[in-house]
Amino acid sequence: MSRLPRFLRNDRTTVYHVVSRTALDGLPIKAEEKDYMLELISKFSKLFFVDILGFCIMGNHLHLVCRVHPEDEISDEEVKRRYREFYGQDQYISSGDIDYYRKRWTSLSELVKDIKQGFSRYYNRKHNRKGFFWGERFKSVIVQEGRTLVNLLAYVDLNPVRAGIVKKPEDYRWSSLGYHVQTGNKEDLLSLDFGLKDWDEDEPREIVRKYREFVYEAGAVDAGKGATIDQKVVNRERRRKYKVSRTERFLYRSRYFTDSGIIGSKEFVGEVFDRVKHMLRSKDERRFTPVGGIGGVYSMKRLM
Repeated sequence: MSRLPRFLRNDRTTVYHVVSRTALDGLPIKAEEKDYMLELISKFSKLFFVDILGFCIMGNHLHLVCRVHPEDEISDEEVKRRYREFYGQDQYISSGDIDYYRKRWTSLSELVKDIKQGFSRYYNRKHNRKGFFWGERFKSVIVQEGRTLVNLLAYVDLNPVRAGIVKKPEDYRWSSLGYHVQTGNKEDLLSLDFGLKDWDEDEPREIVRKYREFVYEAGAVDAGKGATIDQKVVNRERRRKYKVSRTERFLYRSRYFTDSGIIGSKEFVGEVFDRVKHMLRSKDERRFTPVGGIGGVYSMKRLM
């Protein structure tokens, strides 16, 4: 039987919820793989004309919520700018190719294909294997802006809670709420434009607080699908008005002390890396990540 056509709205800005599952048994996407998947999402979000609203990378599937902009909103100059920033400032894009890239970079299918293919190549190379990593083609749902969108984002962020992996949704760092709280939305990967006019809020931290409240209240309800957020945890957060303390922000960032390959000043990290890089299979250049909340301290991942 032929596949049903995908619902797409190419003539207007549209939000989609994408779900894609692995073809492998068990939970093959481990911590290091999740980090790489997140890097790919961040990388291609800078190239494609999309707003990343939410994500959750689980052990055997990916959720991605994004707003895709139509071709007629994108100028030739913006296509040229993104091309140079992605491929190098000395790279030239011909006038004949502009329409091709504009069409490609406003395509949901092309975005998901680039993320999935990039991850498959990485995974197969790392595990010395060949063949498919992903299962059937990804599923996508058109989502109405506003209250429907916020409910969907909460559903996505509650995946690790329902699976019994964490007690609090922001404890899971491969999800959008975890990314907001643990990294402070590093590099502005995530858009905070949920389209909820009734929130009447422009300050990013307050938007995240209100969204966090929404997720907790939704997560406390037993919907008959997996675990819920413990009522004691919800009550404690209610008393605190869902604000994340400075201590908690530091503790979330302290994962760098155990998950990093090298940590210290930028000079120290660079010096040590240059001495040990011959031991690594990766050909990647040095990547320094500032440890949020701890001035002058940098981290570098364990590159394999």
